[in-house]
Formats: sequence, structure tokens, C-alpha cells
Amino acid sequence: MFTLRVISVVLSLCAPVSVYACDLALLLAVDVSGSVESSEFRIQMDGLADGLRDPIVSDALVRAQAKVMLVQWTGSSRQQITIPWTALHSFPELEAFANRVQAAPREWRNFSTAIGEALAYSMKEFQLVPDCSRHLIDLSGDGYSNEGIEPATLRPKLRTAKITVNAIAIEESEPDLTAYFYENVIVGDGAFVMSASGFDDYPDSIRRKLLREVTQQTVQLQ
Repeated sequence: MFTLRVISVVLSLCAPVSVYACDLALLLAVDVSGSVESSEFRIQMDGLADGLRDPIVSDALVRAQAKVMLVQWTGSSRQQITIPWTALHSFPELEAFANRVQAAPREWRNFSTAIGEALAYSMKEFQLVPDCSRHLIDLSGDGYSNEGIEPATLRPKLRTAKITVNAIAIEESEPDLTAYFYENVIVGDGAFVMSASGFDDYPDSIRRKLLREVTQQTVQLQ
């Protein structure tokens, strides 16, 4: 009996340390082009942070052991990682990430809208999270792409890389933006566009969008 107990202890000490399994890599790509006023940028950051804190969203992200990144984008050659890939293994880690989102300073103010460039930039960042089973770009925007790569031309590469792109269309001044995003931006199985009638509607829309994205993954895990 003593010998068996010793063997059991030794085996437990030699057992490999468990590692977190990442089921979702979520890249949040936020539009900061010239059409977005300072107050509207703040609405986006506050709304996004509150959406991440939603009890169902936060629970799903922690369950998925998600890794999340925040990118700001505008015209060609103007994409910036605001918060690098961050593992959300616990609720305190998620709260800390949401706080960083809410406090994030704006990178640019007076440039064009290069959606294709934002997608191309974001696509490369997933090379850093190959351990995550699902790769997703969550892109927000308030206008048509008017500079750089046409977003629709990237669809084959995104499909090959198994990256899903969902979008939130902020129709402050572009009432047909949802249709444009549907036809040119989103890609992947189950990809969708969420509409916000304006920036004031953004917080509720991004919360509902995150709910739809991350709870889908939670259902698959159960």
C-alpha cells in the first residue's frame, strides 16, 4: 500500500501541466476614419467595453479561453494595434481588458476609409494565435471603402485562412451600408452584418453582435 501511494505521488508530480486551450481568437477592428467624430469614437470604445462586460458575453469568452486583440484602422497604411493579443482565462483578466479598451486613446482623426487594408492587416495577426481553433474579425465601420484594396478581393484569402469576418454597419450617414458590408466585407460560415442606425445605437448593437458571435462558440463547446 505504501509503495502504491509513493508511486501515485511521483506520477502526479511528473504529469504534464495542463495548458489553456484557446477556442476563439477575436480581433476587434474599430473604424477611426475622418467621418468619426471624437465623441463618436468615445461611444465606440465605451460601448465595446460594456459589451465585453455583459455577463453572457464575458462568461462565453472565459469559457472559450479566448484571445482578443483591439485594432484601430482608417486609411491605407494606417492600421494600429491598440491592445495586442490578450488571453482571457478569467473574469479579472476580461475586466482588465475591457478597462484598457475603454481608456484607449484615438490613433488618427482625419483620414480615409480603407476597409480592405484593415482586413489585410488584421489577417496577418492570426499567425500569432495558431493554437486557437476559431479565428474571427469583428469589424465596425460607418462608410464605404474609398481607398486601397477592395475588401471583396480578399474574400478568397480569408476563406483559405479560415478567418470569419463579421461586421457592424453604423448607418449614421450611409443608409445602405449594411447591404454594402454584406456584399463586400463579411465572409465565412455563418458570417453576418449587424446594423446600428447611428453611433447612439452602437453600444446596444455591438453588445448584441458579441452575444451572437461568442455564444455560438459556447454552444459548440458544450
